Amino acid sequence: MSAASPFSIRDFRYYWTARLASTIGQMAMVIVIGWQVYDIARLTMSPKEAAFQLGIIGLVQFIPLFVLTPVTGWVADRIDRRVIARASIALEIFCAAVLAWLSWGQVPSLLALFLVAALLGVARAFAAPALSALAPNLVPRELLPRAIAMSSIAWQAGGIVGPALGGYLYAVAPFVPYAVTAGLFTLSLVCLYLIGPIERSRIEGPTHPLAQMADGLKYVRRNRLVLGAISLDLFAVLLGGATAMLPIYARDILHAGPTGLGHLRAAPAIGATIIALWFSFVPLRHNVGLKMFAGVGMFGVATVVFGFSRSMPLSLFCLLVLGGADMFSVYVRQSLIQLHTPDAMRGRVGAVATLFVSASNELGEARSGFLAALIGPVAAVVGGGMAAIGVTLLWAKWFPELRLARTFDPVDSDLESSTRVSSKETAT
Repeated sequence: MSAASPFSIRDFRYYWTARLASTIGQMAMVIVIGWQVYDIARLTMSPKEAAFQLGIIGLVQFIPLFVLTPVTGWVADRIDRRVIARASIALEIFCAAVLAWLSWGQVPSLLALFLVAALLGVARAFAAPALSALAPNLVPRELLPRAIAMSSIAWQAGGIVGPALGGYLYAVAPFVPYAVTAGLFTLSLVCLYLIGPIERSRIEGPTHPLAQMADGLKYVRRNRLVLGAISLDLFAVLLGGATAMLPIYARDILHAGPTGLGHLRAAPAIGATIIALWFSFVPLRHNVGLKMFAGVGMFGVATVVFGFSRSMPLSLFCLLVLGGADMFSVYVRQSLIQLHTPDAMRGRVGAVATLFVSASNELGEARSGFLAALIGPVAAVVGGGMAAIGVTLLWAKWFPELRLARTFDPVDSDLESSTRVSSKETAT
């Protein structure tokens, strides 16, 4: 392995494997929980009432993140990030085991699925900022853009394998995907334990925990490049996200069943992985802001076409394009956050970014489900795609700093001048 590759670094290889295994498990669980909720609800409810239950699933996963974001970011900057990630994955193992037990030879209640989904939201709230802040501690600064792309590959590859795996295994028996994801989370946990001690920065400035938590929000508000990037992603996906409607499209519109649902859910990740692979070999260097806006605009167009589609091949193609376009936004946002944020604040800033991302995903799923219950799934998806296009045009006007950004400007050296302490010293 070339010395210029993040994979030449032992700890990064363990990190990447842990991220891949945990993402496969998470994506499989999310798609199976959504299908199971809709399937159970359709036994006694109308399609619109069942769609409303999908909205609740997105909401119960978002609420823990919304409530815990200030705490999770502060914890990621105060405690060994490996320890936080390990504890979060252990909680996900517990969630998968409980769902496997509840689904063994019986039909779980909707309330039980909602409660476990909320607990899963707690685990993800702590895992996301810890894992995102951990990656820059494992590779030299010059390799960070490639490491971000490779980390995105692990995430998107998990998004490809996870939904398909969940759909196939659910067709065997409802408890099987949960049992398999418990094994995947266990593999992730083992890899995280194999990562050696890391160095990180000591928090400076205010000493009160509440003031330190507020610093992350203040930093994002002041840095208009970061604010514009994460808020654009927030509103575009919040309004244009169609993933919550995939169980409805798979069952009632495209008549594809759980296996087809796995294909539909995997298609965006395939498109995103193609783009991430390209960025891992040819990092984005020029006109990064303009290309981000173009990608988000394409995301909205693909969403509109998908909403109208009644053809499985066309729907898969639209989702493929949608995922690839969204990857531009993910790559630019993550690169700006990691390269413009000092290490001592990466946990808190990462938590704010995670809140925005989760709001766009889980809260977007809630919006889609509730809106579909009112006006129907097709109108909800098409209207959301058009709204995403409108948001892109507005943000291009409101954030000229982002639109005119040519490159990923590095963090000033004085931002990285805080005292370095190893996790071994911190533990003592």
